[in-house]
Amino acid sequence: MSTDAALRPDVDASEPKPTRSAMMPRPPARPAPGAALHSISGATAVLLGLVAIGALLHEPVLIPPLAASAALVHSAPSLPLSQPRSVIIGHLLGALVGFGVLAAVGSSAWAAALAAGITLAANIMARTPHSPACATAVVIVLQTPDLVRFLPLLLGASVLLVLTGYAASRMRRGATKYPAYWW
Repeated sequence: MSTDAALRPDVDASEPKPTRSAMMPRPPARPAPGAALHSISGATAVLLGLVAIGALLHEPVLIPPLAASAALVHSAPSLPLSQPRSVIIGHLLGALVGFGVLAAVGSSAWAAALAAGITLAANIMARTPHSPACATAVVIVLQTPDLVRFLPLLLGASVLLVLTGYAASRMRRGATKYPAYWW
C-alpha cells in the first residue's frame, strides 16, 4: 500500500498514480524563431513609438503597465487579457480607480494596494480582464500624475497598442490574427 493511500482512505492503492503530465499541463511550445522575432519586434516598435510620442509632448507616455500590455498583445494575441476591450477599458478603469483612491485617501503604498484590488474587481465586473490595468492604478496612486494630462495619453497609448497589434498580426503570414474579438 502506498503512503498516499495509507494517509488518505479515499485513494485506492490499486489505481495507478496520475503522471506528472496529467496533474500539471505542459508549458507552451517554443515559438518558431520567425514568430518570436515578429512578436518581439512588434512590441518593441510600439514601445519605442510611445517613447517618441512622449519626447515630442514632453510627457512620459511609456509607463510599465503599457509595456506589459504590449507584451500580451504581441505575444499572446488570442488571450482574453489581450483583446481591445480588455486593454482599453481595463486601463481606463484602472486610471479612474487610481485617481479615485488618490483623491479619497492620498498617495501611499497602502492606497496603491487598495487601488489595485479595486481595479481587479472593477475589471472582473466589467468583463475586461487585464492585469496590467491593476498596475496602472498603482502607478497613479504612487506617482500622482495630473488627471487632465494623464488620462488622454493613457487612452491614446492603449488604442495605439491595439492598432499596432492588429497591424502586426496581418503583416506575417500564418500569424494568429489579432484581435480574436473587438468588443
